[in-house]
Amino acid sequence: AAVEGSYRFLRRVWAFGVKLSATGGLGALAASVSGQALSKPAKALRLEIHTVLKQVDYDYQRMQYNTVVSGAMKMLNALEDFKPDGSTGDNAALAESFGILLRAIYPATPHIAHTLWRDLGYVGELLDAPWPEADPAALQRDEIELMLQINGKLRGSVTVPAGADKAAIEAAALASEAFIKQAAGAAPKKVVVVPGRLVNVVI
Repeated sequence: AAVEGSYRFLRRVWAFGVKLSATGGLGALAASVSGQALSKPAKALRLEIHTVLKQVDYDYQRMQYNTVVSGAMKMLNALEDFKPDGSTGDNAALAESFGILLRAIYPATPHIAHTLWRDLGYVGELLDAPWPEADPAALQRDEIELMLQINGKLRGSVTVPAGADKAAIEAAALASEAFIKQAAGAAPKKVVVVPGRLVNVVI
């Protein structure tokens, strides 16, 4: 059963790579991702891939290979969910992300990773490719999600710019559908903001 599960995962990696190879030379775009304008989904893909990469790198150093596999599966899930818009930026983010996955699985599955790397047109030989490093720029969020509490009870969430100040967060909370529904016209008595975590509105 364990071998069958590994085979299913590698078959998904192979199928995804073959689908990408039909675009021709996609891998060559991977190195240019930092200079491209990225769509919101592309930024979300890079955030997920580079976040998981940090964990995979740490797990390799600890020789915790079961969690390396788990990380590789998370990467593939994110790649399969991503719907590029056809722009150079989105294709570069896709190429970079799949290249990271191939390098992450290369120590365990060298033949599949090598063949896909070559067929997709990545620069150089995979054997000589540097180990991927998490890009700090990819880990920065444009927006953050805060839990929305009303009278101490969780009622939903609000999404605000990452650099939003207290006033902007309060305004977003008071304009949210959840607050308007719960307040039923009543004015808020107090708004408590816990930075990076939640906003609580007392009615």
